[in-house]
Amino acid sequence: MFINGFDILWDEVDDYVADIQSIRSIEQLTFSKPVTFFCGENGSGKSTLLEALAIKNGLNPEGGTRNYNFSTYDSYSNLHEHMRLWRSRKPDWMYFLRAESFYNVATKEMEYVDDKHPSKRYHEESHGQSFCSLLIHQTKRNGLYLLDEPEAALSCQNQLALLYLIQSCVKQNCQFIIATHSPILLGFPGAQILSFDEGKVEEVDYKLTSSYQTMKLFLDRYDYFVKDIKENEI
Repeated sequence: MFINGFDILWDEVDDYVADIQSIRSIEQLTFSKPVTFFCGENGSGKSTLLEALAIKNGLNPEGGTRNYNFSTYDSYSNLHEHMRLWRSRKPDWMYFLRAESFYNVATKEMEYVDDKHPSKRYHEESHGQSFCSLLIHQTKRNGLYLLDEPEAALSCQNQLALLYLIQSCVKQNCQFIIATHSPILLGFPGAQILSFDEGKVEEVDYKLTSSYQTMKLFLDRYDYFVKDIKENEI
């Protein structure tokens, strides 16, 4: 792995991130597996922490490689300035995929082209196809990949395909840190899963994640959950 963990110097943090309970609970955090998932409810802090890790590694806050240098709207915290990463070695390649700003990254990709790096023309594909295409083209041996809700544009079938892509990359000495709500992605065998719920960050088993339990409950009791909707159909 490239990043074994980090600690946070909280005495120096002076912005809104100090009020996010789950992140504030972290003094230090260890990554024990080549694939780590951040899971939890909206607003629990998982994307904020992933963003800080990306910036700390020199990646653009809105996504892309270290060569991407643009800003649409600066909303990120200064948490990265007060983190100390525990590195074991340097990756040969890094990429930060951020679902909410993918359109901007795809646009910049077209502007950054040259004779040696032709555009992949992501805008000419569907949203889901462009996500799949980017993930395939940007994953390389000995790479570090930070993915923020990659399931946003992916069908269930393509989420399964992403699992196989991750496994292939892990065999090539890659590390993934992924923020997700997807019970499919969280099912990656042997992954470290960190829950950001209940105002703390703690390691949990797959079947104890809220994503898995909610989805299982819905599938097991589908008729119960949609009963009121059926009764009020127009």
